[in-house]
Amino acid sequence: MTIAAVLAGKGSDVATISAEALLQDAVAELARRNIGALIVTASDGSVAGVVSERDLVSCLQKMGGELLARPVSEAMTAPAITVDPRTPVLSALALITQKRVRHLPVVADGRLVGVVSIGDLVKYRIEHIEREAEAMRAYIQGA
Repeated sequence: MTIAAVLAGKGSDVATISAEALLQDAVAELARRNIGALIVTASDGSVAGVVSERDLVSCLQKMGGELLARPVSEAMTAPAITVDPRTPVLSALALITQKRVRHLPVVADGRLVGVVSIGDLVKYRIEHIEREAEAMRAYIQGA
């Protein structure tokens, strides 16, 4: 079970924003898509960081309303903690727990190919466990 399998099931649509964009644009995009984080890209297209609801709340507490006129680069978490498509799901879950993050950009050969959230990984893991249990029940009933 790898991250590539998770992406195959959920798709590879990634919500991104440039590091130079304003935080008001990031807030609007998060609300429009009803998501919790955006992958921040540098001018060369590489992953520069992640800006999440948690980042925004933390910066809002420090800066107040002026936060919205600031660039995304001032609020994002950087460098981004990324995974490779070949990363095992359990390793990605351990990384999320260790680093206390909720989203992992998936990078292959220096290129952003997807993003997985803790919800994606838990859902995938539960579905896998349910399939194993069903196979075991079928085996026992057939014996």
